[in-house]
Amino acid sequence: MKGILGKKIGMTQLYTEKGALVVVTLIEAGPCAVLGVKELAKDNYTAIKLGFDNKKESRTIKPDLGNFKKADSKPKRFVKEIRLESTEGYKVGQEIKVDIFKEGEFVDITGISKGKGFQGGMKRWNWTGGDSGHGSMHHRQVGSIGASSFPSRVFKGHHMPGHMGVEKTTIQNLRILRVDKDKNLLVVKGTVPGHNNSYLTVRSAKKKL
Repeated sequence: MKGILGKKIGMTQLYTEKGALVVVTLIEAGPCAVLGVKELAKDNYTAIKLGFDNKKESRTIKPDLGNFKKADSKPKRFVKEIRLESTEGYKVGQEIKVDIFKEGEFVDITGISKGKGFQGGMKRWNWTGGDSGHGSMHHRQVGSIGASSFPSRVFKGHHMPGHMGVEKTTIQNLRILRVDKDKNLLVVKGTVPGHNNSYLTVRSAKKKL
């Protein structure tokens, strides 16, 4: 298992070797600074703490600034822990670049989905909706949400209209088509969560070892 932090640049199209036109996403992956290493004996789990995208010291609170200086790193905007089976070969202050991945590998990408605002049930939960004809008067409404006298309440988790999006989302088994070491770019087949310039976590695919 391996991982890196990055930023979604945007989407485009690309021709494969077989001549097929595919939709791809460009991701600026790394370089990332290793800010901490979690060991099984000391922390009961193994992980590395990565930082990505420099920011000004004046915009960093003092406790975080001390941690960055302890790791001999500039302040970072995006900091995340990535669980690993083993932390052998990693040390604080090390720099991880995009070349840890190769073309043809599969990755799982995690990000925050786009916000859709307040939405009705049909858009938010993909309801079918009521009859559209014969005067049903019930096209996109919620309808019944529970019994009356018993239990005299609405059960938790019931699908209702509400705020949609801005949720942690993971897309699995995305193939890497290109790796550009000079520009720190990953070209991934398909779509990833979030808007342009949103931060992403790229890990080795769990289901395709």
